[in-house]
Amino acid sequence: MIIDVVEIQKILPHRPPFLLVDRITDLKSGEFIEGFKNVTIQEPVFGGHFPGHPIYPGVMIIEGMAQAGGILAFKSMDEEGQEDTKDKVVYFMSIDKAKFRAPVRPGDRLVYKLSVIKHRGNIWVLDGKAFVDDKLVSQAELKAMIVDK
Repeated sequence: MIIDVVEIQKILPHRPPFLLVDRITDLKSGEFIEGFKNVTIQEPVFGGHFPGHPIYPGVMIIEGMAQAGGILAFKSMDEEGQEDTKDKVVYFMSIDKAKFRAPVRPGDRLVYKLSVIKHRGNIWVLDGKAFVDDKLVSQAELKAMIVDK
């Protein structure tokens, strides 16, 4: 299942420059999602992180993973007919076991791969990994809650 950025903006409330997912390339409802962000030198964050040595911030990588996880949760809920998601939003509850293994730089395609560890009611626990050229650059366990806007 391919979901482009126009469709992503119908699912998530985030907008540029804080929309950190360009496309979803694979999704299995209730199980996993894969998507990517093309990191370019045009990212506003590179003005200060770091001038002359641009490195994409780890918190932005984690946020991108979380946004992909939000898409997985919303699409899964829609397909299962659980709730109307148009008036819902995803809130972070915790980030555990976060690791940053290699820097991400302008020109990289940051691939997010998340799988469901646990889902109960409006709570989702996800195993998130981020890759550049098939190399693991970051990972974390993300816990989120779907709530009313």
